[in-house]
Amino acid sequence: MRSILILFLITIFSVTIFAAQSPTDTLTCDVVVYGGTSSGIIAAIQAKHMGKSVVIIAQGSRIGGLTTGGLGQTDIGNKAAIGGLARDFYRRIRVYYDDDANWKWQRRQEYRDSGQTRTAQDESCMWTFEPSAALQVFQDMITENDIHIIYNQRLNRETGVEKHKKRIVSITMESGLILYGKMFIDATYEGDLMAAAGVSYTVGREANSQYHETLNGVQAEGNGISLEGKKLQNFAYHDFVEGVDPYIIQGDPQSGLLPFIDPRGPGKAGQGDKRVQAYCFRMCLTDHPENRIPIVKPAVYNELDYELLLRNFEAGEMETPWINSSMPNRKTDTNNRLGFSIDFIGQNYDYAGASYTEREQIVIRHRLYQQGLMWTLANHPRVPENVRNEVSRWGTCKDEFVGADGWQDQLYIREARRMTGALVMTQHHCEGVQVVDDGIGLAAYGMDSHNVQRYVDENGTVKNEGDVEVGVRSPYPISYRAIIPQAKECTNLLVPVCLSATHIAYGSIRMEPVFMVLGQSAATAACLAIDDNVTVQKLDYKKLRQKLLLDNQYLVWENK
Repeated sequence: MRSILILFLITIFSVTIFAAQSPTDTLTCDVVVYGGTSSGIIAAIQAKHMGKSVVIIAQGSRIGGLTTGGLGQTDIGNKAAIGGLARDFYRRIRVYYDDDANWKWQRRQEYRDSGQTRTAQDESCMWTFEPSAALQVFQDMITENDIHIIYNQRLNRETGVEKHKKRIVSITMESGLILYGKMFIDATYEGDLMAAAGVSYTVGREANSQYHETLNGVQAEGNGISLEGKKLQNFAYHDFVEGVDPYIIQGDPQSGLLPFIDPRGPGKAGQGDKRVQAYCFRMCLTDHPENRIPIVKPAVYNELDYELLLRNFEAGEMETPWINSSMPNRKTDTNNRLGFSIDFIGQNYDYAGASYTEREQIVIRHRLYQQGLMWTLANHPRVPENVRNEVSRWGTCKDEFVGADGWQDQLYIREARRMTGALVMTQHHCEGVQVVDDGIGLAAYGMDSHNVQRYVDENGTVKNEGDVEVGVRSPYPISYRAIIPQAKECTNLLVPVCLSATHIAYGSIRMEPVFMVLGQSAATAACLAIDDNVTVQKLDYKKLRQKLLLDNQYLVWENK
């Protein structure tokens, strides 16, 4: 019955999202941007600024990706590292909230930024925001620049990329729409265009030995030696209290493992695998009674899915398992915390290469899991009273993601495919041990991976594995070669989101402001390559650098 209902929901979801339009004509422009993410939007605006015709092909009906999908707590590491059109976006967010009319559920002076990237009183930018605010700012930027967007279009991943030799000629959508372009930008979180174009990529974690790293691969032992010979301690965050039993009947291995525990785990420390760090929805919640949609038990609910959560509380955990960062108007950006939380660990390994239908099923399972988690935390008698009281006062927002009970469609795809490009960014670049000489933007966030798997340790208790939280010394440059394919594979494609990086380096780079920065730089390179009639690999970096600096991109850290 449960599987039948899930399939029914998948069918409804598919029809609702992708039956909106079915064009069968063709479109020709200079730059084709596939992906309506924040990176894709900024890329299209930059192309337009440089006098090129451009179109954004959005896979769904809402633009902005995670920036408009609940991730209002901007992860940067150092906000002074963000320049160009990305900084303009956050400046516009500040202007939006300077208008008292946009404060409906609280007064502006009542709001206190609890996020890790705080906005100073006299700062020109603002780094925390509601999903609806981000959507409005992006829509304003799109309107001002007259950007052409075609919604609800998905690439025909089987036969939809036409190439002549090593150059993409056109891409075809499932609807039959054909787009011809001189340059193409894959701005999706999944890297579908990149993969369909025959570009090399990887999924999962490299072994530490592959690039001589210390923080990649299986993290079951959590310790390593840095390149400078110093002992490197990677403390295991977001793990279970000691002694939580993993079996359906406690103490009885014959009863089988509880849901979502990987029987194959964990693997040898530092060893590579195809596991992917966990996904979740970044929930936008509110405690305002007039705007709150109460937490309800989902139609599909299995209490056994949350048995590990309940046992973790009974083993001594007393805190609420989330990070509830304050957003304006008494809303939140709610993220994962502790051993059992909103991250659906181990349930996304197949996402990157899955069919569209299979991906929709994964998205629905994640949503049902989080809805069930919320109801359990708010209502189950085995949850500590203080946690029940805290969770039950929150709910989704009537004025966010309207028509979907406050639940967004955009899953937090922390990592999917990663291109194997002309240069691979590694831990060495993050640590400043190696510094590229063709920077197109700065990254500054720590090397960060959410948990990857849940397993039974040698003591017969349940543990999480894969969490890495190691800071970087300072902002560091991202190579132009990391967003372009190898010349032998494709010569007119740029990939600013699923860029070329190891798992652990990608964990530092994969932040929305950086994706915007890289989107602008990718579009700049595409336009200059068109002007010079060269491949993206043959573009003169000095010319690219000059234009990026002219457009206020930050390429070298100067202790700003």
